[in-house]
Amino acid sequence: MVRGRTTAWAAALGLVAGAPGVAYAEGAAPGPLPTYRAADGAKAIEGKPSTADAPKIEAGNVYQDTLGPEERVYRLVLDKDGSDVYVSAVVRPAAGAKVSGGDGIAVEIMTTAGRPCPHSAGRANFGYDPYPIGAAGIRRGAEDEDCAPAGVYYAKVTRTSAKGYDQSPWPLEIKVQREPGLGAGVPTTAPSTWPSGAPVLPGTEAVPRSGGTGFNDARALGAGVWRDEMRPGQTRFYRVPLDWGQQLGLGAELAAAKMTKTYGSASGGLSVSLYSPYRGLISDKDTSYDGKQAGITLEKTPPVAYENRFAGDRSVQPVSVAGWYYVAVTMGAKVAEFTEDAAPVPLTLRLDVTGTPAKAPAYQGSPAAGGFGVGDEDRAAAKVGLTAPEAAEAAERHSTMRIVAGAGFGTGTVLLLVLGGWTLLGRRRGRGPTAV
Repeated sequence: MVRGRTTAWAAALGLVAGAPGVAYAEGAAPGPLPTYRAADGAKAIEGKPSTADAPKIEAGNVYQDTLGPEERVYRLVLDKDGSDVYVSAVVRPAAGAKVSGGDGIAVEIMTTAGRPCPHSAGRANFGYDPYPIGAAGIRRGAEDEDCAPAGVYYAKVTRTSAKGYDQSPWPLEIKVQREPGLGAGVPTTAPSTWPSGAPVLPGTEAVPRSGGTGFNDARALGAGVWRDEMRPGQTRFYRVPLDWGQQLGLGAELAAAKMTKTYGSASGGLSVSLYSPYRGLISDKDTSYDGKQAGITLEKTPPVAYENRFAGDRSVQPVSVAGWYYVAVTMGAKVAEFTEDAAPVPLTLRLDVTGTPAKAPAYQGSPAAGGFGVGDEDRAAAKVGLTAPEAAEAAERHSTMRIVAGAGFGTGTVLLLVLGGWTLLGRRRGRGPTAV
């Protein structure tokens, strides 16, 4: 679908991404920051502190729980089909919660004997601020000898919190995704080399795109320059489709703020995190912000390749499946101490996507069912800038419009046939008996 048709189609449905929110009127108090949007249809669940009575979770589902500084265990029943299963956990601290750099969340998959599946554990830590973070545990069905057999496994989610920091329970979102196994000739070694280094970021004019509150409503972006606005303590989420063989380069910049003090500075005033399609942390970076220009550039990712999962580098392993990659940008809450919160600060994102999409591995099933892969509809969503809920609504409306159009065409055709029949009958009646 070409850009013009894509944009026109989305605009007709009222779903083209709007510009970032405007600044508040002078003297007006800013409203509360938007809260994290939970996944539609998420199921309530209560994890247990041990494997006894651990509730069952299944691929294709999203679950809601709460988690304090403790462990919660969930039960998985997996097939011996060579598939990989990913269990991600996202915690959402309350605004203003006190966290340390050592606080965070970890997820691992283990057998009924209590042995962790090899290389299954994923972890993410906070920086200076309480913002949503995610981590993922993995079961490699074909490569992990201990975890290849079919049967019962457990996903353990652990939240750590240092003494003197927030100990209250936080909302927890758990997502289970399944990636089909491969056919014959499955790669088992990581690539030895790939194009690396600092990305060459674009310098074109910025296009407005307002970010979402979390993984579930992240705003779609493609290669280019994008403009948003940030307030202290706010985290914006974006998503970028990366196909097999493609690399992502990413830079984020905060412009100058309207100062309320002569001087101020916030450590970690700007932070950027990059996540995989299964919400596993790939890399993160932060820098201080003093109300003047500040920027971060992340290292270019390796090309998306199935065999990256066998790499020893934990920043390479997650770049092993095609799909939506997530970018989270946070402006530190401490920035409010020396800037005017009612005047949002311009944020600029520069994205460089390189590499020609390559052929997908020979999956034994469709990876799309697990939320993996890049299709035409994903590329269209990135061009227009749709969130996942907006894309789903667009698809539903488009389908409805086609049905209505089809029904209208059918009804009109029937009506014309009926009218034609009455006309023909009227003409015949008007002629009287036919002579022989």
